[in-house]
Amino acid sequence: MNLYPAIDLKGGRVVRLLQGRSEKETVYFENAAEPAELWKAAGSEWIHVVDLDGAFSGNPQNQTAIKAILERGLKIQLGGGMRTEANIEQALAQGVSRVVVGTRAAKDLAFVQKIAEQFGDRVAVGIDAKDGKVAVKGWVETTEKTASELAKEVEAVGIQTIIYTDISCDGMLTGPNFEAQRAMLATLNCNIIASGGVSQLSDIEQFIQLSKTHSNLDGVIVGKALYEGKVNLAEAITLSSK
Repeated sequence: MNLYPAIDLKGGRVVRLLQGRSEKETVYFENAAEPAELWKAAGSEWIHVVDLDGAFSGNPQNQTAIKAILERGLKIQLGGGMRTEANIEQALAQGVSRVVVGTRAAKDLAFVQKIAEQFGDRVAVGIDAKDGKVAVKGWVETTEKTASELAKEVEAVGIQTIIYTDISCDGMLTGPNFEAQRAMLATLNCNIIASGGVSQLSDIEQFIQLSKTHSNLDGVIVGKALYEGKVNLAEAITLSSK
């Protein structure tokens, strides 16, 4: 099971937003290279990067910060503002390993099918759920479609990896919604990366146990718990690699 430390970018700085609200911002680093070096030293191969400016504006931003992370020799899984083929191609050309499409995936299944055929597992779909319904545009809008409905649709057109986030848990340090994650894993055959709510090492241990019964659990994204010192990444990686 992979661990994906998260770096959320806003104006080039590394921040966390409380449940996606831009006015509830905490700045952790002025330079994205700093946490990238920390997470690499802890043993991480991947970084899950969210371009928050891109998510809110609809166009990718923060390329300088993304370049700084890539220069540390880390694989990047990048989401935020990825709404066109050109956006995806540009990110992959820059050296990003996997691009995450969220907002447009919720509204344009034909586009999802096209990019799945074109890019394979270099593209993933991010599904962010609030009370079971899909949220888009940096979580500021909620649709009527359920997360499970969208997940089944994108899997059917060829998406191999879905990142599933429970917004109510994200950044709250209250623990993941294991029931929702377990239900999503049981619904699908494609790979799932769980996100939202990891607050302590025991949460990761519980995901490890879940991966033994659900082989499609690819990994877990860890964000605020790292920045608040609640989870030691090196220890978590050692546990997850056993």
